[in-house]
Amino acid sequence: MPGIWETNMNFSQRSRSLFKTIAVVLALALPTALAISSADARVGGGMSSGSRGSRTYSAPPSTTTAPGSTSQFNRTYTQPGAGMNSAAAAPARGGLFGRAGGFMGGLAAGFLGAGLLGMLFGGGLFGGLGGLSSIIGLIIQIVLVVLVVRLAMSWWQRRHTPQAAYANADAGAGPGPQANNRSGLGGGFGFGANNAPLEIKPDDYEAFERLLSDVQSAWSNEDVAKLHTLATPEMVSYFEQDLGQNRARNVVNKVSGVKLLQGDLAESWREGETDYATVALRFALTDKTLDRNTGAIVAGSEQPGEATEVWTFARRPGGTWELSAIQQTN
Repeated sequence: MPGIWETNMNFSQRSRSLFKTIAVVLALALPTALAISSADARVGGGMSSGSRGSRTYSAPPSTTTAPGSTSQFNRTYTQPGAGMNSAAAAPARGGLFGRAGGFMGGLAAGFLGAGLLGMLFGGGLFGGLGGLSSIIGLIIQIVLVVLVVRLAMSWWQRRHTPQAAYANADAGAGPGPQANNRSGLGGGFGFGANNAPLEIKPDDYEAFERLLSDVQSAWSNEDVAKLHTLATPEMVSYFEQDLGQNRARNVVNKVSGVKLLQGDLAESWREGETDYATVALRFALTDKTLDRNTGAIVAGSEQPGEATEVWTFARRPGGTWELSAIQQTN
């Protein structure tokens, strides 16, 4: 009998040691996977966020400034088949495992957090049990986490897969790529014959260029009140989430020297009472992330760089243009 108990105890100790090793590896890897790279620290976090009304799930036409494709939205309130008006009224959320959390994200994070800490300190979801029962408890916990993740991924795919009928209907409703033949107006913009139902004038291009600079400046100053005057509520909610993450990491992102180098119109249209314009922007900037206490550069550099993004602006009756979406280029 003592021999049997000794064998079970050795097995339990080896298994517990293995789980602890896995937990340590995951604990070290997760912060690295979630960290924001220096190239993605600027406003928008290097992700595609926001809404383009009913065209949110339709890729904007390529332009001279952005001849490639654009990334699908990582963060958006707009559901397939829904326009901007319903998206603007949606409550703030960060997606399934987004920055704002959500029920499923919190549930999965709770399981993962409890599991990692439990395995590190010899407990787990069923930490009160001992020996072989504890091992079984840990296995059950892992199975639960896997089930939660699989259900979550299935939900995420259903939520973000564009519906074929919707895509076809939208493709039939919108104009094709537009020519960009004229240059010199609106600073770095080269814009041409506007074939869209909505006419974009030189004053509008000047507003887009000004917003490019003003949004970056308000972001660097962490001026949320100013951002509310420059962007839609949806975009501001994402900015607040990103700024909150920076504060949690005790860093601040500073973007300076923003200058539009080239820009052109991808498409413009009117949807209900809201005007939309999607433009490609190539701009210079200095992007650096500083330690809040010491001011030391922890990411980025003092050297200027360039970025190319596709921004969508929205304007409601009697209002001014606001940033409605940022998309990364491929």
